[in-house]
Amino acid sequence: MSTPRIALILAGGKGRRFRPYTDLIPKPMIPLGRSEKPLLEYVVKMLSLQGVENIVLLVGYKWRYIYNYFGRGEKLGVKIDYSIDDEKYSGTGGSVLKALENGKVAEDDFLVWYGDIIAEVSLDSMYKLHKSLSASATLAVAEKYQVPVGVVRTGGAGVIESVEEKPWIDVNVFIGIAVFSKSSFMETAKHLGTSFDIMGDMMPILVRRARAVAYIHNGPWFDVGSLERYEKLREDVISRLEQKLFPENT
Repeated sequence: MSTPRIALILAGGKGRRFRPYTDLIPKPMIPLGRSEKPLLEYVVKMLSLQGVENIVLLVGYKWRYIYNYFGRGEKLGVKIDYSIDDEKYSGTGGSVLKALENGKVAEDDFLVWYGDIIAEVSLDSMYKLHKSLSASATLAVAEKYQVPVGVVRTGGAGVIESVEEKPWIDVNVFIGIAVFSKSSFMETAKHLGTSFDIMGDMMPILVRRARAVAYIHNGPWFDVGSLERYEKLREDVISRLEQKLFPENT
C-alpha cells in the first residue's frame, strides 16, 4: 500500500473559537468556498483522492449533524465509520485510543488528521518515509511558520528598534497530520490513561522511547481552528483547491 489503509479524523471539538456559529453547528460543518462545502468534506475529499477509502470520524459535540450529512460515506465514494467521544476518553489522544480499543483500526499503521487542517500533503511520500524508517510516529512538519501577530524588537531602555507585521520564522511546526504505529500508540497510552493530548503528552514519550520522524511538507497548509483564521483564508487559494476537489461545482 502506498498510503495507510485507514484515516482517523479528529472532528469532535466544541469549536469555542468559532462561536457564535458553533452554538448552532459543529466546527467541521463550517462552510468553505463558493460551493459552501463543509470544512470536513474538504478533508475527506483530500484523503479519498489519495486512495484512502476507509475513514473513522472521531466525533462528539453535535455529532449527529456530521452523521446526517456524511452518513456512511456513500456519496463521497468512501467508507465512513464513527467513534463518539465521551467523558472517559477525552483529548486528541483519548479520542484516538477509544477508536483503537473498539476495533475501528485493523491495520498496524493508521493516519491521524486534525479536522481543522487543510494541507495537500503527499500521503504516499509520507507513508514511504514512515515504513522505510520503521517509525512509531511520523509527523507532517512545515519548516516555516507565520507569526499571527506583529513582532517588536527592542534595544536598551525599551526603545523599539524594529517592527515586523506577522513575519515568517524558520521553525519546524507540526501541521496536524501524522502516521502512527497502532502497537506503539497503544503501548505508550498505557502510561497516560484514557484522557491525554497527542502532542503535549504522547509525543514526548514516543520521542524518548521509540523512533519518531518528521516528514517535511513544503506546500501551503491552513489551520482553520479559529474564526479569525477562517475569515483570513485567501479566496484565491481556496478557489484553486475547490476546483481540484470539487470540479463538478466549478
